[in-house]
Amino acid sequence: MRLSGIAMGLTALLGAGQVQAAVRPLPTPTSCAGVSNMRFPGTVASGWSVMKIAGGLKGPRTIVFDNNGNMLVSEAGKGISVHTFGDNGCINSTKALISNVQLNHGLSLTPDGTTLYASGERSVWSWTYDVNTRAVSAQKTVITGMDSGIHSSRNVMVVKAQPNQVLVQVGSNANLDMQSAQTATGRAIIKIFDMSKVPAAGYNYKTQGEVFAYGLRNEIGFVQDPNGIVWGVENSGDDFRFNNQDIHQDNPAEKLNNLGDPLTSRNAWYGYPTCFSVWSPQPFPGLKTGSQFMLAAGNGVNSHADCATKTKAPRLTFMAHSAPIWNTFDANATNMYVTFHGSWDRQPPTGFKVVEVPFTRLADGSYDPVAPADSQTGYRDIFSAPDPTKCTANGLTQSNCIRLTASTWDPAGRGLFVGSDNASEGEIYLLSKK
Repeated sequence: MRLSGIAMGLTALLGAGQVQAAVRPLPTPTSCAGVSNMRFPGTVASGWSVMKIAGGLKGPRTIVFDNNGNMLVSEAGKGISVHTFGDNGCINSTKALISNVQLNHGLSLTPDGTTLYASGERSVWSWTYDVNTRAVSAQKTVITGMDSGIHSSRNVMVVKAQPNQVLVQVGSNANLDMQSAQTATGRAIIKIFDMSKVPAAGYNYKTQGEVFAYGLRNEIGFVQDPNGIVWGVENSGDDFRFNNQDIHQDNPAEKLNNLGDPLTSRNAWYGYPTCFSVWSPQPFPGLKTGSQFMLAAGNGVNSHADCATKTKAPRLTFMAHSAPIWNTFDANATNMYVTFHGSWDRQPPTGFKVVEVPFTRLADGSYDPVAPADSQTGYRDIFSAPDPTKCTANGLTQSNCIRLTASTWDPAGRGLFVGSDNASEGEIYLLSKK
C-alpha cells in the first residue's frame, strides 16, 4: 500500500465537487480482505493499477462521498448504501442508508453535506443527512410528474455555488422522440429547480422549474468543472438511416457537451431529435467528425447548415454506441474520466471501458478539452474489458464483460472510483495512478 499525500487528498475535494470539509488521506490498498476477485477481467493502461474494492452490490449507478469521506452508492432497484473505510483504505463497514426499489440512478449531496437528493423514474426525493451517524431523516418528495419511457434513469446534481438550485435530467421516451423538441413535454431535457421554494406536494417536472438545456437525447451524466460550468455526456441514437443508407455502425456520435453555467444559462438547444453529431464523415460530404447533421427536416431546421447555426454542437465526440454513463474530473481538472457502458447494436461492439479526456485551462481561465472538436483521438483508454469487440450486451445490464457506470474522484486521494452494474454482480473498482 502507498499513502497518498495530504495535499492530494485536500485538492481532490475541489475535483469531486461533492464535499467541502477536509477528508483524511488514505492509503491505496492492493487487495482487501473478504473482497473477491473481479467478476469479469479488465486491463489497465500503463501507469495505472486497478483493484476491486466492493462487490455483491445491485446495479451501482452513482457514487458520492460525504464530508467524512464515507462512500454513498445508488443501487438501482434497491436503494442507497453507505460504506466506511478503515485506516488500510479498505471498506470496514456497510449498511443500507435508504431502502427504496424506485431509486435507480441520481444521487447528490449539498456541499455542506446535510441534504441528500436521489431519483427514481418518476420522482426525486430529499432527506436530511447526518454525516456522523450516517443516517437520514425528514424525507420529502421534491419533484414528481416525470414521464416513463425507454430511458428510466434521472440524473440529479446540486449546483455547488447555489446549493438550493438542483439540476434534474430526463431522457427521451423513444429512440426518436419527435415530441420532445417541445420543452413542455419534459423529455430530452435538463431543468433546474429552487429547493428553497418546493411546493407542499413537490414540483411538477413538466410545468415547473426552468429549462437549463434541451435537445439532449439522454444526458445521463454531468459534472461541474472548478468554474461551475456543467459538462455532460450524451447517449445518441440507434439504428439510423440517412438518404436510404444504413449509417448506424458509426453514426451518430456520442457527445461531450459544454452545457454552460447553471446560474446564467437557460434554454440552449443541443439538436435532438432533429440534429445529430457526426462520428464517421463518410456519409456526409463536407462535414467533419463533431459536425451537426440533419437527420430529417423539422423544428425550423431544413439543412445541415441550419443544424450548425441553430443548435449547440458538442465540444467533443465519442465513437457511436459507446454509451457514456458518467463523467468526473480529477483533482485539478487536468483530465475528465468517462465510463462507457458498452454497445448493444454495433458490430464489432465498442465501449466497456473508462476513458481519459485531457483538459487544459485557457488564458481566460475557462476549462476545455485539449483536442479539437473534430478529433477522433481526444481521449484514451485507461481501463477496459480485455477485448471490447468480444463483449455482449444482452439487455441493459447483462453481459460477459464489465458494464461501467459510476465515475467519481476520491476525496481521500486514492484515485478514481468506478462502478459496474453487470447483473451477475454489482462491483466498484479503484483505479489509481502508480
